[in-house]
Amino acid sequence: MLFNYKALENSGKHTAGSIEAVTIDVAIGSLQRRGLIIAEIEPAEKEPWFAKLSFGSGVSHKDIVMLSRQMATLFEAQVSALKIFTLLSTEIENTTLKKSLEQVASDLQGGSTISKALAKHPSIFSDFYVNMVKSGEETGKLNEVFNYLADYLDRNYEIISKTRNALIYPSFVMTVFVAVMVLMFTFIIPKISAIILESGQAIPIYTKIVFGISDFFINYGFILLGALVVIGFFLVRYTRTDEGKRSLGNFKLGIPYVGNLYRKLYLSVIADNMNTMVLSGIPMVKAIEVTASVVGNDVYRQILEESLVAVRGGSSFSQSLSQYEEIPNMLVQMIKIGEESGELGSILGTMAHFYQREVINAVDTLVSMIEPVMIVLLGLGVGILLASVLIPIYDIANSAGL
Repeated sequence: MLFNYKALENSGKHTAGSIEAVTIDVAIGSLQRRGLIIAEIEPAEKEPWFAKLSFGSGVSHKDIVMLSRQMATLFEAQVSALKIFTLLSTEIENTTLKKSLEQVASDLQGGSTISKALAKHPSIFSDFYVNMVKSGEETGKLNEVFNYLADYLDRNYEIISKTRNALIYPSFVMTVFVAVMVLMFTFIIPKISAIILESGQAIPIYTKIVFGISDFFINYGFILLGALVVIGFFLVRYTRTDEGKRSLGNFKLGIPYVGNLYRKLYLSVIADNMNTMVLSGIPMVKAIEVTASVVGNDVYRQILEESLVAVRGGSSFSQSLSQYEEIPNMLVQMIKIGEESGELGSILGTMAHFYQREVINAVDTLVSMIEPVMIVLLGLGVGILLASVLIPIYDIANSAGL
């Protein structure tokens, strides 16, 4: 990037010019090493106002996987870290990631380590990612670490996206169904009810219930909508508290069948995280600590944090996990075997693959069950609604001799 500057030389003479640098900090550092006192410096090309807008991290999972693969290749080719991040920052199309890599390159030029530079961007590089890189720096195997990271992120993304996608379909269908029912109760049923009531015919109890629901939506619909918005707002705020996160975690695990799917998902994340970190040479205590921060469920986070305290106190990891019913006995026993045999990393890898297969099988089963169940439920709902309206109309037609 090109920067224009105005500066003061040691002799007191004013000077101006331009300098090519990765970031503005690098440009300032280069000018100061020349003995210049910076008066003003700015990019030669101003960014448009919309480029400064931020919508989350703006970096996809795929971007991080591809970045990790590229870094592994470049480190294997024995390219220097500064050169790697400088090169990648010019090739990346994602603006947010590009700026982060430029800042990382600037920090590296200033003498920072890669892990410390990446840690300044937590919205892009997680604690797990940073600690894996730190392990690679300490062991001198950064190329292997970035390959591990890319493989892990690929597996993690596949499992989580498959689970999420399985739950999106029924959520979408139910949302559409509820929207259609609300429209019918507020626009269609009132017109039909007026005709039936004017006829003076006896109305069945189930039809009266449908008309009552319709009247409720018409008279109190906006109040109900406002109440739902307020409740939703406070629920979101509650789930951001420690108690709320715990309650949400328990709720997810308590949903029939889906809770078992979530449980297997979190166990696969724990096993896969720890397998990757242990095989990379990260100490057990640090591996537990980092895994607790990225597991994604407050119940399992608390279990790992309490286990961490026990491990620091001299207990084995398997022994500390054995007291929690959320941790299957099979996993505890396998970890115990790994601790006793010195093959904990490979044992955790085996369990990670096992739970990943379990998650995929559970998702496939759930998807195969969802469609017929949804068809039956939707059919019953629509059938009851139509019957409650059409039967009185049929009675009116018979009494009129039509």
